[in-house]
Amino acid sequence: MKIDKLSLDGKKDSIDILDSIIASKINRKLVSNLLYKTNANYKGRKAKTKQKNEIIGSTSKIYAQKGTGNARHASRKAPIFVGGGIAHGPKGEDNYKIRKINKSEKKKSITSLITEKNNEKNLIIFSDFKNEISKTKEMNKILEKFKAKNSLMILDKASKNKILRSVKNIPNVKVTDINHFSSYDVIKFKKIIFTETSMRELEKKYA
Repeated sequence: MKIDKLSLDGKKDSIDILDSIIASKINRKLVSNLLYKTNANYKGRKAKTKQKNEIIGSTSKIYAQKGTGNARHASRKAPIFVGGGIAHGPKGEDNYKIRKINKSEKKKSITSLITEKNNEKNLIIFSDFKNEISKTKEMNKILEKFKAKNSLMILDKASKNKILRSVKNIPNVKVTDINHFSSYDVIKFKKIIFTETSMRELEKKYA
């Protein structure tokens, strides 16, 4: 399938891309399942409180058992005292199940989402960046020109190195490569930007 390839000065050319990447069947149920698994695996239940036996301090009885008129107490490590242990608190354990994500499941969800972006006219393919862009102001103008102020930029290594510095301080823009993005990233951002080389890399990996 042919799609427009743009240069930074706005000139149009065409590029032939595999239908399995930008014109595949959209499987929303598969995407939903993948996102559920991904978010479930991100949970980091690492909170931990100290139990009574982990508190450092004196174990001596705070006052006599009888004769004071007060309730009976042992040491100040008891949970009812400030600075004491926490009863039944979190123990810092991974007590949830890691959900497996199959490679084929991941591939199909990515191609489904990229196809949907293409159908919505939110897929942009640039020619590889030949010149370095180091100024944030210059990069801002480019993104405004192509209405891509909210975008995920999936670039080849050479292009990424040439613009990374100029994109760092721009909100709602993420720069990554073929090996470090997920379905969640594709959904999160409105526009998806590839370079010609990164699109060829995507074809090899996901076709």
